[in-house]
Amino acid sequence: MSPPASQTVAAAADATHSPPLQPSAWAKLARSLALPAVLIVLWQLWAMTLPADSPAPAPTKVLVAFAGLVASGDLPMALVQSLGRVLAGFAAALVLATGLGALMGSSRALRDNLDPIVESFRPIAPMALLPIAILWFGTGTPTALAIVGYAAFFPLLVNTVHGVSRVDPKLVQAARTMGIPRARILWSVVLPGAMPSILLGARLAMGVAWTAIIAAELAVGAKSGGGNSGGIGQMMFVFYSYSIDLNAIVVCMIVVGVVALLIDRLFRALESRLMPWKA
Repeated sequence: MSPPASQTVAAAADATHSPPLQPSAWAKLARSLALPAVLIVLWQLWAMTLPADSPAPAPTKVLVAFAGLVASGDLPMALVQSLGRVLAGFAAALVLATGLGALMGSSRALRDNLDPIVESFRPIAPMALLPIAILWFGTGTPTALAIVGYAAFFPLLVNTVHGVSRVDPKLVQAARTMGIPRARILWSVVLPGAMPSILLGARLAMGVAWTAIIAAELAVGAKSGGGNSGGIGQMMFVFYSYSIDLNAIVVCMIVVGVVALLIDRLFRALESRLMPWKA
């Protein structure tokens, strides 16, 4: 006995409106790696047309250079040093920018007084301050930390001010009527309400900080003659100025890009965990 026509139509409608199947994690990974794989193959085919003694980088030569730098420990040590500088400079900027941003966002008078100063310094590129930083701190780690902290400060500050100033005033007023101290309101009500903007600022600031540390190490390495600053940036400077090893330079470039991608994915995962409603 066949089902009634109404049930058949309902089943067809359910099948039509059923959600599409989500691709698996492996399918997403394969799709994201497809274009880079094609570009690498084309790059290798082009390199095979060059003379055997050509200094032009090729995927196979880059892979050999990568293995050598990892085996010698030079690449891991440089990467750890650069990441350590970025994290230290970012942490200092995070504390200063979120604290000042929370005060500026919650006080219109303070915001009006400090905003012209902030907007005057914000357009100045971090590398423009490098000569002054070298004169003050020398050609070592303090200069790199100063450049990183300066680069990360303004994205954090601007986004914190934006988030704090747009917290629902009714929440703050309700906390005041309950007799909660102002400092606790700022910590327990205002900052959690501004968390989406703060995390966005942190994500942008970390990306800018990673870019700044590479440029700072390149410049500091040039000023110090490639002597003692270390880091991925100075490693690239040494390969360019002394050994002229293009394959090793490409290795450093790839590592810088991969680390930037991983940092961005880490902050996205943190956003999803702290704010699941935005996922």
